Amino acid sequence: MADNVIEVEKLAARFGSRTVFQDVTFEVRRGEVFVILGGSGCGKSTLLKLLIGLIPPAEGEARVLGNPLNRLHGRPRQQALARIGVMWQQGALLGSLNLMQNVAVPLEQHTKLPREAREAVARARLGLVGLGDAATRLPAEISGGMLKRAGIARAMALDPEILFLDEPSAGLDPITSAGLDDLITTLARETGTTFVVVTHELQSILAIGDRCIMLDKDAKGMIAEGNPRELRDNATHPKVRAFFRREVLEQKA
Repeated sequence: MADNVIEVEKLAARFGSRTVFQDVTFEVRRGEVFVILGGSGCGKSTLLKLLIGLIPPAEGEARVLGNPLNRLHGRPRQQALARIGVMWQQGALLGSLNLMQNVAVPLEQHTKLPREAREAVARARLGLVGLGDAATRLPAEISGGMLKRAGIARAMALDPEILFLDEPSAGLDPITSAGLDDLITTLARETGTTFVVVTHELQSILAIGDRCIMLDKDAKGMIAEGNPRELRDNATHPKVRAFFRREVLEQKA
């Protein structure tokens, strides 16, 4: 469909003889906040890496903005990657650069803008995430929550159509995490950017997610898809119900 910005068909990930997941099929619609969730070891981050072309699938295909990124090379790959942004779990900022310089890195790599223009764009992106007054500070001089926001600002440097966020709330206190959730929903609403968020943080999932898929380590694939609040209220699968209701799952004898 024209409104889908990501289309995944029967995707599988394997490392040697170990299958992480298989038969994963879903789509992401333009402008929504889409969450990839599940317990530890289910393959959430592996799926993210497959989507952005860092590793090839064992089977199936993932198309991002119409492109299977793992099969693009050279200039077509660079052009496709410029249309997406990625924030890794710890922000992955360069410690020797201040926040403005960090955000300007993608602009230096992918544009011919002069330094003054790059700095202006970087400051504007920092302003979007509430860090306009921290542009000259180093990563070591700011809090964990600010690092996450700066990572989002850098991921937004090239005005991407899709932002991929890897565990944005991991390691944050509840108040800081709630503020980050609010930032994500605000950015999605005000900029029209599509967000794909990898997380296992239940409160964040319910706060930001328009739709989600749930991966399961034992099933080696998807066990749920839909609106997270509807899954919380109506799920019949034992693991899905236990996850969304924070219940202890009964173990089979």
